[in-house]
Amino acid sequence: MTAILPLGLLTHAHATAANGASTGTSGTGSSGSSTSSGSSGSSSSVSGALPANMQISQAGFLQLITTQMQNQDPLNPTDPTQFLSQIEGLSEVSSLQSLQTSISGLTSGLQASQVISGTSLLGHSVLASGNTANIASGGTVNGAVSAPTGTNELAVSITNSAGSLVDAFTVAPAASGYTSFSWNGQTSQGAAAPAGQYTINVAAAVGGTAQSVSPMLYSQVNSVTIDPTTQALQLNTNNGTIPLSSVINIQ
Repeated sequence: MTAILPLGLLTHAHATAANGASTGTSGTGSSGSSTSSGSSGSSSSVSGALPANMQISQAGFLQLITTQMQNQDPLNPTDPTQFLSQIEGLSEVSSLQSLQTSISGLTSGLQASQVISGTSLLGHSVLASGNTANIASGGTVNGAVSAPTGTNELAVSITNSAGSLVDAFTVAPAASGYTSFSWNGQTSQGAAAPAGQYTINVAAAVGGTAQSVSPMLYSQVNSVTIDPTTQALQLNTNNGTIPLSSVINIQ
């Protein structure tokens, strides 16, 4: 005789799935993370409630209900609303799983769109906060600073990887907006500085007092990638990796 899974166990599975789905869909945050948590939470709740040899597919679930209805005691029939409740619970879980698949496809599409948009920046120079630059022999460094109010003069100093001063010069602050500066890649003696990494420091003279100012440097974009953790677009430049959200200007 074919073994029939008791209705109570089916009801327990439905209740567990419904509770899992309710918990997942009540989360806050981005739509991607909320939906993903709801779908996986529903599936894992059912999996955790029943042994592996008692978990069935949607088709198997419907067949089991049909078999149980055919073999129920005609003198004591099962309440049909319980069957409907079980089917409704299965439908909720299936809908959440389908929604998770749709969201995953949308996320992949958005990532592809980001990469395609990022490729338009290849070869361009982007301005972002930073004070270190990698140059070839005789290369130049371009950047900008936001001068504090009341700045009379901006002093720019260039040091090499050993911390030795290579060159220094002053720049007059712009009347408004950012103040641009450029280092020609030469030492204070007029010789071409060797290839390597250099640090740029800027100090603003405000009322006779020197204030340190954080510089911004232009970097050339060589390639783009998607951060696997944040899913944000990253620009790989000659001066390191820069998040697209940190870019201030593009040339």
